[in-house]
Amino acid sequence: MGFVGDEPVSCISVVKYGEDYSFLGFYICRPEFRGRGHGMAIWNAGVARLEGRTIGLDGVVAQQPNYAKSGFVLAHRNIRHGGIPTLGGSVDPHIVELDPTNADFANAVLTYDRAFFPSGREAFLREWIAPPHRTVAYIEDGTVRGCGTIRACGKGHKIGPLFADNEPVAEAIFTALAGGVGGEEVLLDLPETNSAAKALAERHGLGPVFETARMYRGQAPTLPLDRTFGITSFELG
Repeated sequence: MGFVGDEPVSCISVVKYGEDYSFLGFYICRPEFRGRGHGMAIWNAGVARLEGRTIGLDGVVAQQPNYAKSGFVLAHRNIRHGGIPTLGGSVDPHIVELDPTNADFANAVLTYDRAFFPSGREAFLREWIAPPHRTVAYIEDGTVRGCGTIRACGKGHKIGPLFADNEPVAEAIFTALAGGVGGEEVLLDLPETNSAAKALAERHGLGPVFETARMYRGQAPTLPLDRTFGITSFELG
């Protein structure tokens, strides 16, 4: 946090994952204090804590040139889709609801997640997939083929992550999660490069409402964006 006297004016989040990866988010300066160096001061303080690590961020597109000045390189855009989902049919029988008391289930989801993130994040994920967030997995012949989590947000509900082996599995997970929110708004943040994810969102009545620039400083990770139908969070990666 950045303060002027006792008054908070800015904030930033810098999360370390494993030994060599990190993610920067929640970079905010109150409008009336912008242009005075408060934002840059907290930026420098946050980034200094990540020395020697690859840093990822999801920045608003307008700030992309400023991030580039700090050594960040564009990897791809993420597009937020939102709306009241149109759904039909019953829940796929392969869908299994997370039971917080079932350690084997949680471990299976954590193992599946590992392919979709540059570093281990088990401690974070155990909290993220637990209630009050709702998590389901698509299990076929005892093997996890996809998983997803939905959570209430300031307006409506956000699905993230949504990882799946293919589009039909992602569809089944999306339908199970979105079908449990009683016709309220659903948001899904997806990589622009995943055309199947875009088609899934549009098929269920969600349209683009916001976008970010996924950028990295350091060695950019190679991630399976074709199987990433919903990223976990713009703030935490």
